[in-house]
Amino acid sequence: MTKRRTLMLASGGLAFAAAARAQGAWPEKPVRLIIGYPAGGPTDFGGRLLQDPLGRLWGQALVIENRPGASQVIASEAVARSAPDGYTLFLAASTHASNAAVYARLPYDTVADFTPIVNLYASPTVLFVGRNSPYRTAQELLAAARRDTGGMAFASSGNGSSGHFALEMFRRKVGIEVTHVAFRGAAPALQEVVAGRVPATFSTLSGAIGLVRDGNLRPLAIGGPQRAEVLAGVPTLEELGMGIPDTSPWYGFLGPKGLPRPIVDRVANDVLGLLRDPAIGRRIVDAGGVILAEGPEPFEARIRRELAENAVIAREAGIRVE
Repeated sequence: MTKRRTLMLASGGLAFAAAARAQGAWPEKPVRLIIGYPAGGPTDFGGRLLQDPLGRLWGQALVIENRPGASQVIASEAVARSAPDGYTLFLAASTHASNAAVYARLPYDTVADFTPIVNLYASPTVLFVGRNSPYRTAQELLAAARRDTGGMAFASSGNGSSGHFALEMFRRKVGIEVTHVAFRGAAPALQEVVAGRVPATFSTLSGAIGLVRDGNLRPLAIGGPQRAEVLAGVPTLEELGMGIPDTSPWYGFLGPKGLPRPIVDRVANDVLGLLRDPAIGRRIVDAGGVILAEGPEPFEARIRRELAENAVIAREAGIRVE
């Protein structure tokens, strides 16, 4: 019994020492940040924004590795299979919490195989029409949709995207029939709306902000819980009595399961500190973002909550990705 207790104490001491070394020495080499989308998109934006500031704080380079494909499933799997040593991090978008609802099978567990670290910001989902659309308000669009017995067409960036989920929630909330037109990405979906070939879309503000500023897209309502600073005059669907659960994509840091808490705290605290920097905050807001600054526990709670909500919507709407 004494020998067993000695071994247990020794094991606990080694674990404590390892954690202490991780906290004190990490990072001792460059840190890899995997992003599941191509360079230039809203997820990549967050990584590039923090790349140099975090590199200066850590005294080591933060190396961004874009691994696009399959709604970031490829990137997620790579992170899930990586060593929990803090040298592979994941800048995930919120499709991480919806993929489980739309894919029949994933090569990882969305919760058990990852360690939530810090959630950076969200990009509000917005109801848009084109510049030449006859609809000036969400109420006008809704009235026209109710008259359209064939189901008004709405574009999205893809089956199972945040815009698709927003559309399904909106359809159920206001009691209309719609025709969902899925595109391969936000850019072609938005261009069809700008051209007037599809009447409307739910899309992220960060992905559409340039078209809004150029006058090519008209925002009718914010799908998130609050107004966006860069669209201060645009009401929320909640204000209009059409409120839906928030589908606004978020962008946050995850690690593989088993990431030592000292490293989690170090990354979270450093990122939260940078988000308080007025210059960094202004760049996020100007790009159409809303700063969330959620630490590990609130971030994990958000993921679990969205997993449950998305499963219900996907099942009721029959949203599946083959």
